[in-house]
Amino acid sequence: MFNHAVILAGGKGTRFLEETKFIPKPMIKANDIPLLVYVIEHYKKFKVRNFYILTGYKQNVIEEYFSNLENYIYKDGSFNSSDGTKVWLVDTGLETLTSGRLKIAMEKFKFENFYLTYGDGISNVDIDKLTRFHLENNRIGTVTAVNPPPRFGLLEIKENQVIKVREKNEIIPTWINGGYFVLNKDIYNYLSDHEALEDTPMMNLSNDGQLSAYKHYGYWQCVDTIRELEIFEGDLKNQKYIL
Repeated sequence: MFNHAVILAGGKGTRFLEETKFIPKPMIKANDIPLLVYVIEHYKKFKVRNFYILTGYKQNVIEEYFSNLENYIYKDGSFNSSDGTKVWLVDTGLETLTSGRLKIAMEKFKFENFYLTYGDGISNVDIDKLTRFHLENNRIGTVTAVNPPPRFGLLEIKENQVIKVREKNEIIPTWINGGYFVLNKDIYNYLSDHEALEDTPMMNLSNDGQLSAYKHYGYWQCVDTIRELEIFEGDLKNQKYIL
């Protein structure tokens, strides 16, 4: 329903140094396709065509990638595809945190309503349903909440005794920030230059009653480590996620 998607892609990816010594994390490939492209292609399924990649660390790698794509031509400050897709690369600095990166982009492009997500989070969230939910709740922001299995087995303890062992793949009712935000222009009033969006800005938004949570029960996978990359590639092979 909205036509602007902002993708955070400027961090150093320090938990994935095996790859991020050489490339930014969103350019790590799963089955020969960069994570960033999976994110873009998902939004395109919902007719989103304008993408703003907030870069910093090793921006040149992302720039070279789009420069070498046959179906993209650089014109008037953006990479333009034959299907109407436009990709802007916005250099938001090497050390800038996510709130500061978004603030820079909003000052440059004057968004009214837009999507925001991370360049390393893959999901099949229904963007149309997410948008309708956002509009129905009439708040400044909506975050997609996901409930992934815990990475480790959980112990329930009472009076120093383990009373239950939960398997690590057992779903328990714990919701986390899965990205895939919908935001309107008033989010700008909550942003600061030197903080992560996920810290004070989101907490203040929540405290003001201006943050909705859209619960997503479908596929979601953050690719933050080699093991998570292996999981995602396995899901692609088994068609748990389809590009």
